[in-house]
Amino acid sequence: MKFLQRKERKGVSQSNATTAFLCSLWVNPLRPLRFILFLLIAYCAATTFAQTKPAKDYLVYVVSESADKIALVRFGPNGARIDHELQTGDMPVDIDGPHGIVISPDRQFYYVSIAHGRPFGLIWKYATKDDSVLGKTTLGYFPATEDITPDGNFLFVVNFNLHGDMVPSSVSVVSTATMTEVARIQTCTMPHGSRLNPQGTKQYSACMMDDMLVEIDTRSLKVARHFVVTKGKEIGMNGAPRKDAAGSMNSMPGVSGMSMPMKDTGGHGMEAPKAGDTSCQPTWAQPSADGSSIYVACNKSSEIVEVNADRWQLVRRIPARAGVYNLGITHDGTRLLATNKRDQSVSVYDLKSGKELVRLPTKRKVLHGVVVSPDDLYAFVTVEGIGSEPGTVEIIDLKALKTVATVDVGEEAAGVDFYQTEPPK
Repeated sequence: MKFLQRKERKGVSQSNATTAFLCSLWVNPLRPLRFILFLLIAYCAATTFAQTKPAKDYLVYVVSESADKIALVRFGPNGARIDHELQTGDMPVDIDGPHGIVISPDRQFYYVSIAHGRPFGLIWKYATKDDSVLGKTTLGYFPATEDITPDGNFLFVVNFNLHGDMVPSSVSVVSTATMTEVARIQTCTMPHGSRLNPQGTKQYSACMMDDMLVEIDTRSLKVARHFVVTKGKEIGMNGAPRKDAAGSMNSMPGVSGMSMPMKDTGGHGMEAPKAGDTSCQPTWAQPSADGSSIYVACNKSSEIVEVNADRWQLVRRIPARAGVYNLGITHDGTRLLATNKRDQSVSVYDLKSGKELVRLPTKRKVLHGVVVSPDDLYAFVTVEGIGSEPGTVEIIDLKALKTVATVDVGEEAAGVDFYQTEPPK
């Protein structure tokens, strides 16, 4: 009997609720329609925002190391495509291997590092107006990443020495006016990821074989400081590292007993760490937007190390994806982009929290470089591909955090730099 009473009371309650809902519709019959309309408007607005086409064309230069090609990629309201491309290098029976590229601040010139040589590599100067060669000069073994001072007067190019002995290499300083090497500064083994701070007073590179970040004073053209980035062994020091960097680190306070196992050189960051290998194997050094911090990509340990540039101390280690390789930063200083060479993806991080905002898989394997447009709306990522596959430029909408276009370029797409924007074609 009590059960029937409870059931009856429940039925009355449901009936009352139904009656109240029907009465509300009678009083305000447009309420559900308004709610549905609100949801539709919100959905359409979000979809439109995510799919908004750019109002202008964005142009980036890309080099393809195994194809000896330079391509100008155009992305705008009419999609993404190769605007034009040209051959580079002068070895008719071998691969010259263009690796790095940087555009001059006035957008009048661009400079391409040619990795292979007889035996030394070169740096070539081109005019952006017609892609004509304006000069070139010989550097060291396997010139790779490069950057240019804010006044456009000097290039800093790392001599990566990929195929040479495990000995300290160097950074070449080139006068852009005369295309002459004015200094060759010894740093450490396999320097990579050459980047200048926004003020142009310091140049940073990472040493893959020595687990170091190295700082060069651009006024004195000497190594000012170096920083060990191995986990648990972090320490910053003044001056240049010793020639036997690994032995030098073993003799440092707090670093004794550290072993420096032989690392991946042939795969250039593709080999996963072996059991017990705690090394960083840094492949990139990226100053923050104001130059107060330096971010180092630890390709082996899959972390991003932040170093305070003033105190020359460790700030934090940010967990990253497998084989984090190259880094880029938005001009407003809020986000860090990382290409993940072994993970086949690109990550976007919120710099304040260190949180990964999104991981975007790429069309092909073996990630390489990344550059952000000056308005912080788009990122352009190069993917090398494998074997005879073409390289790829993948374009990311940094507002929607989505890949919005891809363009195939020559094999082993490598260095990339932003050229300019212009009215759509």
